[in-house]
Amino acid sequence: MANVQRRLAQNVPGDFFVDASCIDCDACRQLAPEVFAESGDASVVFRQPTTLAETRRALMALVACPTGSIGSLKPQNFRAGIEAFPMPVADNVYFCGFTAESSFGAWSYLILRPEAEGGNVLVDSPRFATQLVKRIAAMGGVRKMFLSHRDDVADYARFAERFGCEPVMHAYDGARKLGMDWIVEGEENVQLDRDLLIIPTPGHTRGHAVLLYKNQYLFTGDHLAWSPERNTLTAFRSVCWYSWDEQIRSMEKLLHYDFEWVLPGHGRIHQDSAANMRAHLERCITWMKARR
Repeated sequence: MANVQRRLAQNVPGDFFVDASCIDCDACRQLAPEVFAESGDASVVFRQPTTLAETRRALMALVACPTGSIGSLKPQNFRAGIEAFPMPVADNVYFCGFTAESSFGAWSYLILRPEAEGGNVLVDSPRFATQLVKRIAAMGGVRKMFLSHRDDVADYARFAERFGCEPVMHAYDGARKLGMDWIVEGEENVQLDRDLLIIPTPGHTRGHAVLLYKNQYLFTGDHLAWSPERNTLTAFRSVCWYSWDEQIRSMEKLLHYDFEWVLPGHGRIHQDSAANMRAHLERCITWMKARR
């Protein structure tokens, strides 16, 4: 829980607040944009929640916060926030919440599938929180775990041990050193099963990869996200750790695939028609090339 003695001055007066431990990961602003806003290098409460729905969203942000930077002066029904996760995003895709500081608050996802279709899939790792683990177990556990890159592995080993699933990641991002069971090599795609395709996308890191599910959902890690400011898809030049030119080439590679959803680890989720997504992707590539 946040420390009221470290409450940021930019918070409006009232119950909910953010303290100085905030790392500006953006999770709270995505979950409760009616309560939290950006101020400098942190999030703050710009408006106190006034309805039950807004309070529930603020509590979800509190639970999801990787650094415990959100606090409340009054007793709250924290279970309302805890039990909201995994949170439905679309159809059988859920946001896990409980983001991890070691992943800088990156979002992770759970794909619910019947055993006959290969079982549930965890996309990147959330925090190993007891409440979340129990919820995932009740939803059928985890059969496969896809890790997009080395930055967002968080507590993958504990999830793998708990659910007996095999984590898969690219060799170039230290998969062997991390003890991954399933290692992707080179730049060839890997078909995990009929509906899951791993596409290596070097750039942000050398071994970054994305996961395409049913030619509809693209889980993009730190490769690609929606920009509300630019109203189109974008990449993150300032945190490209390996090669911007390689990331551009990887982005061009994605033009060969259809998808309607972009579900990133960092940045905003977006949904549109496959044709419109391709147009946004082309616009993103042009923008990237201008920033070589």
